Amino acid sequence: MKYVTLILFFSLLGCKSAYPTHQQKIENAITKNALQLLEDKRFHSVSVAVLKDGKSTIKHYGELTIGKGNKPNDSTLYELASVTKTFTGYVAAKAVLDQKLSLEDDIRIYLNEFYPNLEYKGEPIKIKHLITHTSGFPNFPIKSENKEAFLEGLKLIKIETKPGEQYFYSNTAPELTAYILEKVYQKPYEELVSEFVLKPNKMNQTKFTLNENDKARLVKGYNDKNELMPNFNRTLWGGISGLHSTTTDLVKYMELQLDSSNPIINESHKKLYKEGSDFWEGYHWYIIENDHQLIYRHHGGIYGMQNWFVIYPKQNMGISILTNASFNETGEILEKVVDNLYNDIIVN
Repeated sequence: MKYVTLILFFSLLGCKSAYPTHQQKIENAITKNALQLLEDKRFHSVSVAVLKDGKSTIKHYGELTIGKGNKPNDSTLYELASVTKTFTGYVAAKAVLDQKLSLEDDIRIYLNEFYPNLEYKGEPIKIKHLITHTSGFPNFPIKSENKEAFLEGLKLIKIETKPGEQYFYSNTAPELTAYILEKVYQKPYEELVSEFVLKPNKMNQTKFTLNENDKARLVKGYNDKNELMPNFNRTLWGGISGLHSTTTDLVKYMELQLDSSNPIINESHKKLYKEGSDFWEGYHWYIIENDHQLIYRHHGGIYGMQNWFVIYPKQNMGISILTNASFNETGEILEKVVDNLYNDIIVN
């Protein structure tokens, strides 16, 4: 009987070890989805970071330079592109809580000139319209060679819809938001992001301005023809794009976004504009909420690289996926990878 008991014990032990741990499940899910992505030869490298219940898993695959086999690592710097807008949203949320501005303010009270064109039939553009892409501003600034030209270009804008009624993605609006934030805090926008977001969360590898060592770690990306693309040259404040970061720092950003005790996070996650049955705009967050999910997400795309950054507060989880490829379908493909990764970790 004693031997039978021992045999049964070791048999059960063996069965238990056949099942992956939760951590192994996450690692396996990342590997599976990353390798499937790289089967598409338009992609050359991918970095994935997952934060689940306070524990991070970061993995890298592929090569940064075609034919070199130089895999990305935790020190690799990626351009965040439009995910930078979520930082703009955070600083704007802080400004609201600090009573530096109000969501209902006419934006022109913060401009040095009147800009009578920045209204529609007497209806002004408000701060909340800037941060929800409902201002009626064009996608790209009319002038963007420098800050002075940008402000001159605002005079040429014609608002053709009532602000707050129609969603239209605009890269012009977040730059104006960054300018307004500089005005109300009397500090450069780059300094505001550092002071309010980066330093408190020890995101030491996230920055607008790169030194020579940083530039050596910065990803050089490709289009779908395997042509090397230039890095983004920031000429304005950086409200729309310009931040660079690593996977390890993005995990810290996930931790910040999952901190429900932070009043700035709670403000920035407010649903400000409804765009469908379960889709809202927050402070530069796209929010999906239904009976099954609550998601805060943003996509970033620039020359030669793209990324998705997604927060799942109910699952206490965040996912960031970055690649050194950029072409028309990249964002849609990466979105599917994120969804599949979520399902492999949470649902399956």
